[in-house]
Amino acid sequence: MRASNKPILLSIIELGGYPDFSRLYRDNGYDVVTTDSVRKAVKLIRQYKPAVIVAEFNFQSDFRDRTSSLETVFSSVQGVADTKVIVFYEKEYLHQFERLRGQFEVFKSLEFPINEMALDQALKSAKPVT
Repeated sequence: MRASNKPILLSIIELGGYPDFSRLYRDNGYDVVTTDSVRKAVKLIRQYKPAVIVAEFNFQSDFRDRTSSLETVFSSVQGVADTKVIVFYEKEYLHQFERLRGQFEVFKSLEFPINEMALDQALKSAKPVT
């Protein structure tokens, strides 16, 4: 049982290599749950039903029928009340990312390097109305 009634933000950091935005997430009124794998994220989605998920699009050319493990996250989110997904992506993989966007609803997408002000605006617009 959670003590806080703040909305949950699930941060999925598989590769990283960018600043830790946890403070920005908390400053925007979210309780932050972080994981480093999609497998763990699926369990956390069921457990916490996050209002927002922030994840990386990591193109994986070795997948035959998918573009990335992020598709598993989107499949897990279906049926979870109004979860908004913010995706970080590399410009060089925009074409593959667009395929994913054709299949799933991406709330906001931000190209690396992540502009903190743009992320702040995305977080503000994603926050559920209480």
